[in-house]
Amino acid sequence: MSDTKLNLFSFSGRIRTLHLTWFAFFLSFMVWFNHAPLMASIQQSFGLSAQEVKALLIINVALTIPARIVVGMLVDKYGPRLIFSGLLFISSIICFFFALADSYQMLLATRFALGFVGAGFVIGIRMIGEWFPAKQVGVAEGIYGGWGNFGSAASAMILPSLALWYGGDDGWRYAIATTGAIALAYSFVYFRLARNTPRGSTYFKPKKTGAMEVTSRGDFFFYLLMNIPMYAALAVLTWKLGPDNLGILGAGFADGIYLGLLALYAYQTSQVWRINRHVFTERVPELHRYRFKQVAILDLAYFVTFGSELAVVSMLPLFFKETFDLSIVQAGLLASGFAFMNLVARPGGGLFSDRFGRRKTLSLLIAGLAVGYFILGQVDSGWPVALAVIATMACSFFVQAGEGAVFAMVPLVKRRMTGQVAGMAGAYGNVGAVTFLTVFSFVSPQAFFLVIAGAALVALVAVQFLDEPKGQTAEIMPDGTVQMIDVS
Repeated sequence: MSDTKLNLFSFSGRIRTLHLTWFAFFLSFMVWFNHAPLMASIQQSFGLSAQEVKALLIINVALTIPARIVVGMLVDKYGPRLIFSGLLFISSIICFFFALADSYQMLLATRFALGFVGAGFVIGIRMIGEWFPAKQVGVAEGIYGGWGNFGSAASAMILPSLALWYGGDDGWRYAIATTGAIALAYSFVYFRLARNTPRGSTYFKPKKTGAMEVTSRGDFFFYLLMNIPMYAALAVLTWKLGPDNLGILGAGFADGIYLGLLALYAYQTSQVWRINRHVFTERVPELHRYRFKQVAILDLAYFVTFGSELAVVSMLPLFFKETFDLSIVQAGLLASGFAFMNLVARPGGGLFSDRFGRRKTLSLLIAGLAVGYFILGQVDSGWPVALAVIATMACSFFVQAGEGAVFAMVPLVKRRMTGQVAGMAGAYGNVGAVTFLTVFSFVSPQAFFLVIAGAALVALVAVQFLDEPKGQTAEIMPDGTVQMIDVS
């Protein structure tokens, strides 16, 4: 195989790893969003109010914020093969409990726990980064992310019909349990067939575990600052579910969560200090330095790309159903168009990034995303349904291609910390989802789309400060020697 082309019809070597891993991610996304296209049935079964439905949509992405940080550390330390297999196994069990829920409280608890499966994305980023060189990593990560992300569209397209095929009031339960059973079986397949690195390659691990390494004093404080929005998003979610809003959480329980978040941030700060205190007493050699602003800008870019995708995928079936008076199946099929573009858009964003430059590509795609959401903000019942679907798919192209462009660059920041960089960027995607879904709970769908467009313009400005990866980066071998890795 050449350095510039991928033979996707192969099932050997790195292509085999790519296919094994994108399908693992596909199943994790299918399980994560198996409730969205069936929400109307769930709402009817439990007699839920509109606000209770929105709470379920929001809470589905909450745990993924800390989970992606933790899983990023675990994958860097233990390798993607073990962590991805374990994640699929555990999430399948939680999925079964959601399907068996007999109260709204159990729906909330299990849906919150299922946010854990959303961390699967981080694992594959490290796996693909290990198997593909810099000239191919963008398109390979795009294929992984795009085809895997299609799991949410597959849920929207398949699960309503599957629930009808099962029949009865519990059809939605059997449909959801089916996704859990498939994930359970594949957890064993992935563990058996996947490998962390090509034969003879070294799997570089962080020197210390507990926080991301930084290489300057300024980056130390920048890192602490960038951690705050992740805790703030969880605090907003607690407030939304608390006594002043939905009343799902009691005042004492909500206050306990606030205190817990403060304590957790303090603990994380102590870990950041433990890992990085040496930057205040000694200068890190230039060979091993990297700029944390690269991570921060990619975080913001993923906030508006993946964050908006998660939010829109969650609300779009109901939006189409209510705006155009469609059936559940019709609305699910039409809404799947947003995620359907993942099949080509995300690989396309990675490919463009590989060939035409990381910053230029990301800038163009985020600009297109802003325009796309502005157009969606104009959609109402007066629009032809076909035109609304076309606008949705056009917008989604820029959203998912932008995601591909972000993760075309993530593996090039610092190899041994790829899981942690991916974890933080991925967590910011969920911060975006919580932010946008919280906004959605207060405003009309049209205003919701316009808010995302405004956030995209802010991210566009930030991307202009991104440094284009050039030359090589250094990693230390287990025997102490230095290995240079191409990043351009």
